Amino acid sequence: MATDSPAADPAPPRHRFRGGHRDLGRAHGEECRDLVVEHLARARARMAGLGVDPADAAGAAVEYAPHVRRHAPGLHEEITGVAEGAGIGLEDAYLLQLRAEVADLFERRRPASECSTFVATAGATAGDGSFIAQNIDLPNDYRGLGVVLELHAPGVPAVLQYTPAGQVSYVGINDRGLGVFANFLSCDGWRRGFPRYLLSRAALGQRDVPAATALLRTIPRASSRNLIMLDSARRAVSFENTVERDACLEPDGGILAHTNHYIADALTDAEAATPDDLENSRTRLKRLRELLDRDRGRLDLDRLIAVARDRSLPHALSRLPGERPDPHLSTVASVIAEPSAGRMHIAPGPPSHSAYRTYAFAK
Repeated sequence: MATDSPAADPAPPRHRFRGGHRDLGRAHGEECRDLVVEHLARARARMAGLGVDPADAAGAAVEYAPHVRRHAPGLHEEITGVAEGAGIGLEDAYLLQLRAEVADLFERRRPASECSTFVATAGATAGDGSFIAQNIDLPNDYRGLGVVLELHAPGVPAVLQYTPAGQVSYVGINDRGLGVFANFLSCDGWRRGFPRYLLSRAALGQRDVPAATALLRTIPRASSRNLIMLDSARRAVSFENTVERDACLEPDGGILAHTNHYIADALTDAEAATPDDLENSRTRLKRLRELLDRDRGRLDLDRLIAVARDRSLPHALSRLPGERPDPHLSTVASVIAEPSAGRMHIAPGPPSHSAYRTYAFAK
């Protein structure tokens, strides 16, 4: 049974760090130590609940480290720094980056219906603004773990991101006006490779959508993912991918929406979602498109907040704990970003039950 009035989640704390990647990770681990340790405890409990020894899970997670070192050495340094700062092992820090991949190694992964994403840009918005947004649907034990990190490292764009504490990559924007958000896709053939969560930070190291797309195509992926991206030139794309293939979807009239199934004709044969998850994903996508189409040409922050708060049952966009198809999932946060303006608006927990707060790059 769904919880009609979930307790309000705290606004995610904001931290600003500057230095080399190892320094960024160490500061992240130190400043967010309590949340990182709590995140790890929940990750271990989740693995134990799947019948996997947490030590074995962590040992499997660190096997992905060579792929991260090879293709994003700065992120490996950050993960190492998180471990040092929080006082946890490197293998445990890697476990925080690899929730689904490690479950897959132990044959415990199931397809999931996690996250609704959308873009509103030229032709759809009320003025010159462009928006990229995501309702972040994750296991309920992710609630209360979110932090906002502003990261400044030499030689790469600064990043403002929302992420669970201890995780070095999730969703965010950079100071070049690029936004990168992402959602779950299910396909077969997952393998050891570059973790899906880290794809967002890899892309945010680029200046625009074409450069980010080109980079993503060079990385040997461990798993499947959809990355939805928007840049300062108002270019947007959904980069759907399997382990070995990819396809790009572009906006229709300034609107681009995605949930948790393959849309590109070239990739629909890879679909591995369950029938229940497919029904949920397709219904949410249809509802997203209806709401965005209704106000096409007039979309602004207030209207997009209303979209994110939609409670049309039985497959609501703002999901409460206990609702089908998976009562163990809910919307743990909602993020609406204006990459060109350098700011994100974040509601903790289901946005239908919480207020948005604005986070921006420090002046």
